Amino acid sequence: MPGIRTALFTVPLALAVLGTAAAPAGAAHRHPGTSLTCRGEGVDPDARVRHRTETLIHAPLRTVWKLQTDVARWPSWQAAVKTAERLDHGPLRANSAFRWTTPIPPNPATPATELEITSTVGQIAPNSCIRWTGPAIGEGLRIDGVHVWNFTAVGGGVRVSTEETHTGAQVDADVPTATKILRQGLEAWLHDLKTAAEGRAVHRRN
Repeated sequence: MPGIRTALFTVPLALAVLGTAAAPAGAAHRHPGTSLTCRGEGVDPDARVRHRTETLIHAPLRTVWKLQTDVARWPSWQAAVKTAERLDHGPLRANSAFRWTTPIPPNPATPATELEITSTVGQIAPNSCIRWTGPAIGEGLRIDGVHVWNFTAVGGGVRVSTEETHTGAQVDADVPTATKILRQGLEAWLHDLKTAAEGRAVHRRN
């Protein structure tokens, strides 16, 4: 859904959804097991473009959850998210919607462009999981994404797991490239979330 971020949609994005740059080695690792769900709903089972990954964040669950759900502040800690706005008010909840933008690099199927992603929360359980869906639209490109996040308190911090699927004529035309971009985006997102959350945790301890 941040280049292509999901996410996002991350949609986040799927487009989450798509990402601009690969995260440093070791920031996250692929986890190809059973698909993630939130309140019984998961990613698109028929999508050919999909990726799942996770990381351990050494910070309190409340800190990680606040960063992830305070959508309007995403640009302050996610380098690939250029703008983000809530389309409703109050805590993130079922049917909440938000619009965000992220640049994507040129690839064999499409030119460089900026994606505008409109994500709608379908399912959410506070401090546990989020699932959102929505379209990402750019020049010559449309991606429909489903993005699921799981947050689990473990010894030493929080395990954050995420899975996203993308569908659309352009991504289906080159599944390996689209999958690579999605993987880079998700791992970059997790890296940025880890960096921001652990930075806040250290600051509060000091």
